[in-house]
Amino acid sequence: MGIIFLVVVLIALIWVFFLFKERKDPRAQLCLPPGPKPWPVIGNLLILMKNRPVFRQMHDIMSKMGVEICCFRLGKTNVIVVTSPEVACEFLRKHDAVFASRPDFLSAELVGSGFSGIALTPLCDQWKKMRHVFVSRIFSPTSLQLMHDKRVEEFDNIVHYVGNVIKNNEGLVNVRLVARHLCANVMRKMVFNKRFFGKGTQSGGPGVEEEEHVDMIFTMQKYVYSFCITDYVPFLRRRLDLDGHEKATTHALENVRKYQDPEIDLRIKQWKNGTRREKQDLLDILITLKDDKCNSLLTTEEIKSQVMDIMLGIDNPSNAVEWALGELINHPELLEIATQELDRVVGKERLVQESDIPNLNYIKACMKESLRLHPVAPFNLPHVSVSDTIVAGYFIPKGSHVLLSRPGLGRNPRIWDEPLRFKPERHLKDDGSQVNLYDPNLHVFSFGIGRRQCAGIHLGSIMSIILLARLIQAFTWRPTSNTSCIELIEGLDHMFISKPLHAFAMPRLNKDLY
Repeated sequence: MGIIFLVVVLIALIWVFFLFKERKDPRAQLCLPPGPKPWPVIGNLLILMKNRPVFRQMHDIMSKMGVEICCFRLGKTNVIVVTSPEVACEFLRKHDAVFASRPDFLSAELVGSGFSGIALTPLCDQWKKMRHVFVSRIFSPTSLQLMHDKRVEEFDNIVHYVGNVIKNNEGLVNVRLVARHLCANVMRKMVFNKRFFGKGTQSGGPGVEEEEHVDMIFTMQKYVYSFCITDYVPFLRRRLDLDGHEKATTHALENVRKYQDPEIDLRIKQWKNGTRREKQDLLDILITLKDDKCNSLLTTEEIKSQVMDIMLGIDNPSNAVEWALGELINHPELLEIATQELDRVVGKERLVQESDIPNLNYIKACMKESLRLHPVAPFNLPHVSVSDTIVAGYFIPKGSHVLLSRPGLGRNPRIWDEPLRFKPERHLKDDGSQVNLYDPNLHVFSFGIGRRQCAGIHLGSIMSIILLARLIQAFTWRPTSNTSCIELIEGLDHMFISKPLHAFAMPRLNKDLY
């Protein structure tokens, strides 16, 4: 911290010279959103560095100020944090075109292979090209239907795997491992047509290769867009890795790609030499895409970047399921309602399937409540304004970064009654209409809205709902033997449960289903 402080002071002294030379920006006369008073040149960098993690410091400041939109000045960048659903919708619905870009942070550039993919790429022709591929070919209804059997195979395997874990561990199950394992399996099966990079385990669980693959994916997600001082002091980039983010991101990226890239390279070679002629998975679709002149539409690096974007999508479903099951175990009366719904809709003679989802309103309400109360991250991926504009009566300068607070929206006491209580029934409608995990009003930030919303909304919803439904249908759950309830506390520097969820489970269906 001392070194970082000295560096920041040095930066301030260097920049202050240029500050007095600059003409006063006429835009400064317009009204920015309220926020802590910035220092010259460095803005609020020091105040945020005093108490990490930065996202909790930002929320504390907003709470003390009593505001739902706040401007933090980081270096020369205005960072706008929003906890109001109405203002959030104004940003991403009314002014969607203005806020459709992303910042060019180093972590995003590394993970996005030089901004060649979709999720992390700033607004440009490359992003438009990859967005079209993602929406029309990868996560289109046709492609998802083609991948249906692969998903079912992994849903079946997870029941088999948990059953084996129960036998081997006297009923004790690591729910976090199960949830992440299932989500990663689905993605690997849809992309590579394989569950494991290595041999896995005899129980059907992940081997060392798969565990490292998933661990490194979550490490990358930890550092992408996380607060890093050099992102707001551009001339330090590639010179000083003050927070160690570049080293950690690079290490994680290398360990993920060492599993994925050889698979992609081999598949491209097979299509080129004619030993592969039939499309069996999403990787085949990516490789065989053609442009108007019948040439390959995507380069090898673009394919690898698209695959990375797909694999990064395992965090939201797995986190939501872990929290949801933990809450239900702590509220056995709610768990019983969910179990009864499954017995009524599906029965005990077969496992729940994707076709049952429309009739599982309470299960979906549990998932939506988990997404509301326990979001996977403090903010959405940042949006960058491409021009000056006015939002909610405030001036938002070009280049501002907009962060929508997931917990701020989902736990807003102005919107939700008893916002910190797990109440799935709040999402059930009197007319019995279907519960949708997607919330266009952003009272729950599940998958976002606008041009930058998650392209895998449908797949993410399916994985979340089926995984929770299978775990509840196939097993009874209770806290570990030495506790009456499970301690569900957020980690200090993240939004996951502070410790992986462990619980006792027992099979409740015919043994032939396991």
